Amino acid sequence: MSCDLFIFAGEKSGDLHGEKLLQALYAKNPHLKIVGVGGPKMRSQGMDCILPMEEFQVMGFIDVFIALPKLIRQFYFIANQIQQLKPKAVVTIDYPGFNLRMAKHLRKKGFEGKLIHFICPSVWAWGKKRIPLMAETLDLLLSIFPFEKDLFATTALDVAYVGHPLIERLKHYSYKTLLFPLDKKIVALFPGSRKKEIERNLPLYLDACRDLLKKDPELQIALSVSEERYRLLILEIIKAKGWQEAEIGFVPIDYSYELMKAAFLAIAKSGTVTLELALHRVPTVVTYGVFYLDKIIAYDILRIRLRFYCLVNIIAQKEVFAELIGPQLTPTSLKEKIEALLDASYRAKIQRNCELLIKQLGDKETATAAATEILEHVYKLL
Repeated sequence: MSCDLFIFAGEKSGDLHGEKLLQALYAKNPHLKIVGVGGPKMRSQGMDCILPMEEFQVMGFIDVFIALPKLIRQFYFIANQIQQLKPKAVVTIDYPGFNLRMAKHLRKKGFEGKLIHFICPSVWAWGKKRIPLMAETLDLLLSIFPFEKDLFATTALDVAYVGHPLIERLKHYSYKTLLFPLDKKIVALFPGSRKKEIERNLPLYLDACRDLLKKDPELQIALSVSEERYRLLILEIIKAKGWQEAEIGFVPIDYSYELMKAAFLAIAKSGTVTLELALHRVPTVVTYGVFYLDKIIAYDILRIRLRFYCLVNIIAQKEVFAELIGPQLTPTSLKEKIEALLDASYRAKIQRNCELLIKQLGDKETATAAATEILEHVYKLL
């Protein structure tokens, strides 16, 4: 048995990207023979799956340690399958710890097909030693951030920017009706999706908003609830901070884009949500509180030294959103930054920078662009 492409995804986000990539590949050539490892979304596209992605889903150091013998067996099983199938290209999606080792292993074993990786690991933040390894091993890197190509400028690796998946998602998103008093100026709070993040961030956000409401009574607080299981925790924090439940609007995660579209301003924990807010042109203060041990690991062990930590600012290479990271995040600093967003000229400047960011990201359909690059690289036909 042989195949044209072997595609690997080892986590849920990779399965989502893989589903769209398969759709785009089959749209360009419905006769492609594609084999691989994927989740339910990829399997629904008709890919011949040699191993379900669910086998790779382990969380935390202890779980990984326990599962290590199994993961090693799976690694060599997949590598042997690829060598037997002799695909024209292996396409790995994200999951860099596993996938970059696989690419290196296949290259050492004399694999003659193309090795393509979709979604660059965050070598711009940490792990810069991966750059020469990737350049030596891979034939093509499909990037979702425009600045990543420059990181490989001194290498021979072919890097193609295929657009960010969020651009494509928002382009096709159908907004629902947000059951909320839209005559108010909505202050949207995105404290995070994990218990510790909510415990750390939400009290600070609420303190800042209390003073904000005194300055402008037309403001209305809306809180994005990442998971319903955290609602009790959120209510406890709200009560402890002297707020009434009726003073705050609770918005389920399925309506986060609707909340962003309606928001006057926002406070958000650093992460992908900040890019989503920028794409909605929402003036935002970005926070990332860290414990002392986190600071030691990030600064002294991983030696992360960045000009900016907010994804939006990293892409733009300038401050679009104010960011309060680590020791900079205090009740006083957050209050000052969020109150500054009430200034009309400052808000307008932020929104203009968001527009520039959107232009910088472009309007590529990521899956289609990625499929085109893969087929051009492999077949030189398109």
